[in-house]
Amino acid sequence: MDYDTLLQQLIEFLGTFAFAISGIRHAAAKQFDWFGGYVCGIAVAIGGGTIRDVMLGTTPFWMTNPFYIICTAVALVFVIVFARHLERLHNTWFVFDTLGLALFNIAGIQKSLAFGQPYWVAIIMGCITGAAGGVIRDILLNNEPVIFHKEIYAMAAVLGGITYWGLDALHLPTEVTVISSFLVTCLMRFLAVRYHLSLPTLKNE
Repeated sequence: MDYDTLLQQLIEFLGTFAFAISGIRHAAAKQFDWFGGYVCGIAVAIGGGTIRDVMLGTTPFWMTNPFYIICTAVALVFVIVFARHLERLHNTWFVFDTLGLALFNIAGIQKSLAFGQPYWVAIIMGCITGAAGGVIRDILLNNEPVIFHKEIYAMAAVLGGITYWGLDALHLPTEVTVISSFLVTCLMRFLAVRYHLSLPTLKNE
């Protein structure tokens, strides 16, 4: 296994755990049972990557390695055991959701490039990988999907993707490119929420 493949798998594993916790926390807020929480966790953890892989014409990543299913189960146990501690951190779900978005965005970009797709396609695939799972989660929870809110979400992933593209074009080390893309996505999301930044809303007049 080469270094880039190992890095991509590490990113996907971390993203899976972060997104699974986010989904389970949302389910807990709706007072779902443990199985319902697991379903929401797995939906947000593998949903975007599954759509990406189907569009790339390859076997969905979670069907080739049981780790992702197991990782979601570990996330469920983590939330159950530390529920009281997580409850004190009111924005815990938001932090994990942002980390998952940034990590899966990078994973989607890297996998798309590995399949020979141009960068503009890779950026879209990164956005789908990072944001589509959250859409599935919100549908299951009967919530309005986050990406349709005026709060910046998917655009943070797009900016992270453009950052990846620009730094890779400069032939910088992969670690620098990945870390920079990750930070841009997270920072954009945090700043948008902190300062209520948003895109213009559509008018019905």
